[in-house]
Formats: sequence, C-alpha cells, structure tokens
Amino acid sequence: MKEGFRQCAAWLHTWSGLVVGWVLFFVFATGAAGYFQHEITRWMQPERLHVEPQAFLDQTQAATVALQRLQQVAPGATRWSITLPHVSREMRSWQNLSISWEEMPQPSHGGGLEGMEQLDAVTGAVLSAEPEPRATAGGRALYQLHYLLHYMPRDVGLRIVGLCSMLMLIAIVTGVITHKKIFKDFFTFRPGKGQRSWLDAHNAISVTALPFFLMITYSGLVFALFAYMPAGRTVLYGSGPSGQTTFANELFERGGHKHVAIGFPIVSVPTLIRKAESAWGTGQIQTVNLEQHDGEPPEVLLSQVQGRSLDFWNSATLRFNADTGEALSEEPRVGGSALLTQGVIFNLHEGLFADIWGRWLYFIAGLLGCAMIGTGLVLWTVKRRKYHMAAGLEGGEHFGVRLVETLNVTTIAGLPLAMAAYFLANRLLPVEMTDRAAWEVHTLFAVWLGTLFYALARPLVRAWVELLWGCCLTYAFVPVVNALTTNRHLGRSLLARDWVFAGFDLTMLALAVLFAVLAVKVRRRVVTRHASELHMPRPAQGKGAV
Repeated sequence: MKEGFRQCAAWLHTWSGLVVGWVLFFVFATGAAGYFQHEITRWMQPERLHVEPQAFLDQTQAATVALQRLQQVAPGATRWSITLPHVSREMRSWQNLSISWEEMPQPSHGGGLEGMEQLDAVTGAVLSAEPEPRATAGGRALYQLHYLLHYMPRDVGLRIVGLCSMLMLIAIVTGVITHKKIFKDFFTFRPGKGQRSWLDAHNAISVTALPFFLMITYSGLVFALFAYMPAGRTVLYGSGPSGQTTFANELFERGGHKHVAIGFPIVSVPTLIRKAESAWGTGQIQTVNLEQHDGEPPEVLLSQVQGRSLDFWNSATLRFNADTGEALSEEPRVGGSALLTQGVIFNLHEGLFADIWGRWLYFIAGLLGCAMIGTGLVLWTVKRRKYHMAAGLEGGEHFGVRLVETLNVTTIAGLPLAMAAYFLANRLLPVEMTDRAAWEVHTLFAVWLGTLFYALARPLVRAWVELLWGCCLTYAFVPVVNALTTNRHLGRSLLARDWVFAGFDLTMLALAVLFAVLAVKVRRRVVTRHASELHMPRPAQGKGAV
C-alpha cells in the first residue's frame, strides 16, 4: 500500500513537473532578476546621475524650507506632502527633499490637479530637473514577465502562471514523498554516472533551497487568490471595471472623507518632528503630510522610514492636531487583518523587507530554482533516452524525447542568452527610437525564438554546447558594450563607488564564467558518452531478440 502510494506520487511528481517545467524555468529566471529590478532599471538608464547618500541633514530645517515653498506654490491645496531626505528601502536609492500637493478638485471631479518639486534641503531653492533618461522597459519588465508573461491579456497570463505554480507545489510535495532518503541523498553526489548523477544533482539542489521553494510557490498562490478565485468579488460587485473600482475603494477606504482647503499649520512642525525623533531616532522620518477632512481639525501625519518589517507597506505613523499639537489616536488599519495577512505574504514573496544581502540570497535561491527545474527536465530525457535505447531504437531517438530535448536546450540555454540580448538591446538600440522600451522586450523574445530554430537545425549535443558558449560570450559582451556606449564603465564605477553599475557589470562577468564552466562540462560529458556508446554492445536482432 505504502509502495503503491509512493509510485503514484512519483508519477505525479514527474508529469506535474514536466508539463509546466519550461514555463516555471521562465518564471524563476525572470523572477530572480526581479529582486534587483530597481538596480537593473538604473543601469538601463545611464543618463541618470549617481547620487550618493548625503551627510546628515537637519530634518527640521528641511521641513521648514519645504513648508515655506508649499505656502508659495499651493496656498489653497487640499493636501501638502513633504518627503524628507532619506534612503528609500522601496526604491533602494537616496531620496532628496521633495514636496507635492493636490489642488481642490473641480465640481464632479474625484480629485484635483497634483504638483511636485524637488528642493535644495538647505536653501529651499527649486532644483532643476535631471536630463530625461532613455526610454527603457527596465527591470520592471523582467519582474512583470514572471507573473504576467507577455503577448497575452493580463488576466490570461496571471492565470497561466497560477496554474503552473499549483502544479509546481504538487511537484514539490510529491518529490519529498517520493524520495524517502532525500536528506541522506543530499550528501551524496556521484559524478559521471549518467542518470544517477542527474538525480543526485536534482536532489541536492532541491533540498538546499527546499524551504524557499515551498515559500515562494505557496505565497505566490495565496496573495493572488483575488485573481485566481474571483467568484466572491464578482457576485457582490460584478465583473466589470466599475465593480472592481467600487471593491477597491471599499477595501482601501477611499473616498470616505471630503477634503477641504488647508492653510499653514499653527503648530510648529519642527517641534513635532523632534517629538517623533525622540521615539524613532534622528533622521528616521520619511514623510510629513498635512490635510484636513470636512468637519475635523487639520492634521499633521508623520511617517517613519520603512524598516525591515514584513509589514512593509504600513510604516509607523504619528498623528497630531495641526492647530494645537495634540497627539491623535492611530487610525484603524485599512483593510483590517485580512489585508495585513496578504501584505505580509506578498512582502515575504517579494523580499521587500530584505537588505542587500537578503536580496542576494533571494536571487541565488531563484537561480537554484532554475537549476532544480533544469536538472529535472534533463533527467526526464536521460531516463527516456536510456529506455528507448534499451528497446533497440537506433540512437535513442524518439519524437517525444526529441521534442522535450529541443525545448530543454531552448529554455535552459536559450532563455539566458535572450535575457543577455535584452541588456545589449538597451545599449545598442537608438536612444530616440519610437517604442524603444517595447523593442527591448521584443528583442528578448526574438532572440529566444531564434534559439529554438537553432536547436531544431543543429544536432542537440552541439546545440547545447554552442548555445552555452553563446551565453558566455553574450554576458561577457554586456560590460564591454556598456563601456563603449556610455561613460559608466566598470573602472569608473568602482572608483566612484557606484555599486549599482559596478555590481551589474561584475554580475554579468560572473554569469559569463558560470556559462563557460557549464559549456566545458557539457562538452566533456558529450565526449565521454560518445566514447561509451561506441563500446556499448548493440541489442540482438531477430527471433531470439527480447
């Protein structure tokens, strides 16, 4: 009974992993890049200036000059907002002093016109706008690809990824059930043993990041349940855009207050900032908001710089009466405990709470996910090829096996090559090109499609080696082309301590080395297998053959 259950789990593990393995490889590869989406976007816009975090600035002084500027440009606004100088954990970059405001809305309009300016934190002078950077899809496109796919409606892509994620969760659970000695096998690796070696590698990689794989798959399903199981929302609010808007407004409590024009606060805002600093520490205030709801006193809302909490979107806040300075009670959490739970799961999935080293762990775990899926796909073809050769099929060729092997080489070796081409397109496409950002993404898929035709046209063993060497050369070319087309080359970035540009170029070189190692190992394996097949006895033919 127990053995039959394990065999059933093994069958489910094999086929649930195979039928969606190529999509999951795509999801893990683009999702791993998504953990550095802001850094990738900054690299893909070299026109943006490198801004070092400034020395300590008196936030009370910065708030004072910001309030004076708001009084000049938006005296009758319904909302004032001041972003104080700080290091943004969301954008992972230094944020200068800036102000924004919302004008009183016109009759029958939901909101008023909005404005924003960046200011000098000492003098209050308006800073000139940076040169407009090149249009780019940036890191956000890679991030969105991992859950929306491309060239299809948003809902369709989201549901396809959700279905694949469900099958992956099944494959993970059944994989643990199937390999009863999975943790013992983790310490066993037998190189040069064909199918056994691939199974050892698959087990070792799977166990290494098993908690991450379970977390990332389950959390990806749970926080998107509103898209995968929309029946309850549809019954209550309808399926049209207006119903979805009504649902979101009620969930996030939008439009519940009527705003009125605000004036310069009577209370000293610097005094309130010092009170907040006594609770949070010096320089820990991110924003200062001033607004007034109809029938209520004007308020000053201070928000803390986002920390490393899993409740990433809800930073600590302090509310004060703008006339008297009296501390006000904290408002109820928008969305309640349900939205809080979804937010925690989402932030755990995205790694938004993590510092730079935490994001590197997420990135490496994502690459291990690619390796786990890749070794599983290759293991399937190795087992089937061995079976067909034992059955006497010349060369072990079979249409199904050939199809899977072609898709394997296209996905495992072709997709990384296409992603490197995406970065090269950012540097090589004309800066003034129409729809430039879209063509960067088109380049990725065009090159990926080209690798499919290449794998179909070449012998598979040669396609593996040649495409892996192609990955090596393409990733090595990225820093070279960057140096030839911009003034942000690796040497200058290291001297300027611009770790975004330097880190990106060094990562490209590291990936080039990784693919070179893989190409050499695959080449050696092909030579070894070819030699062994030359000495393999051929199956008997005729009546006596079994």
